[in-house]
Order: sequence, then C-alpha cells, then structure tokens
Amino acid sequence: MSTDLLTPAVEALTQRPAGEPAFRLTGRKVVGGVSEGPALVTRDHVSGWGGVDARTGTIVETHHELRGQSFAGKVLVFPGAKGSSGWSATFHLARLMHMAPAAMVFTEMTTKIALGAVVTRAPALTDFDQDPVGCIRTGDWVRVDADAGVLEVWRA
Repeated sequence: MSTDLLTPAVEALTQRPAGEPAFRLTGRKVVGGVSEGPALVTRDHVSGWGGVDARTGTIVETHHELRGQSFAGKVLVFPGAKGSSGWSATFHLARLMHMAPAAMVFTEMTTKIALGAVVTRAPALTDFDQDPVGCIRTGDWVRVDADAGVLEVWRA
C-alpha cells in the first residue's frame, strides 16, 4: 500500500494473497503511481460534498449502499462522482487527515472526479476494457499501476 496514505487501522489489513492475480484490467491513467489494498466497491456514485466525512474517510450519505464504511487505505471502485464541486475540498482534506483511498478506480470521467483524484494524489484509473464495478468485489485485493494502465485483482 502507498505509505503516505496509511493509518494505524489500515496498516493492520492483510497483505496481497500469494500467487497470480485472478484477472487483469487495462485502463487509462488519471493520476500516476502504484498502490494496492483491499477493494471497496459500490454501484452508487459518490457525493464529495456532504456525502463523505473527510476526517474518517467514511461515506455518510443517507441512502448510499456504503453508508458507514470507510474508504481510507482501500481501493475505491465506483462509477464516479455526483453532486457539486466539493469533491476537491473533501478529498484534499481526506488526504491531509490520512484518510484518503489508496487508489481510485472509476468508470465515468468528469471534472469533479478528475480534480478529486488529483488532490487526493492516489493512483487513479478510468476507461477500462471491462467494467471494474461489475468484476471486482469488496474485499478482493487490488493492485493499481496507473503508470502502466494496469489493474490486477486477487480474489478474497
């Protein structure tokens, strides 16, 4: 995992499973770098302004399927951003609080998500050859090599 994004709670997470990945996806780099960790997957868009508690990296939006779960130190796999331009402020604060995702994997590129990914400074990929939201499950171990445009998945 990317060490500048770790918190004590995240450090206790298991390491990558042994052996070869179950599958690989290719995508387009949004923010470069390499990071890995357990996946947190949602089919819901994420609202940066009012939908996330940046101090804990927790989804707080009332009707979101991940309400109450933290993305801190995890690979956040989701369709994209929704809401206002609060994405940049929220995810910048999450990074400063060491509660940012280890990486971001999303399918819908918008200016909100692009700016949020940039201020988070976590590796980010989009435009995949297969839908990562449909392929990856929460708890799978995911390695994101945004520089190479490759995402590898080990089943949990």
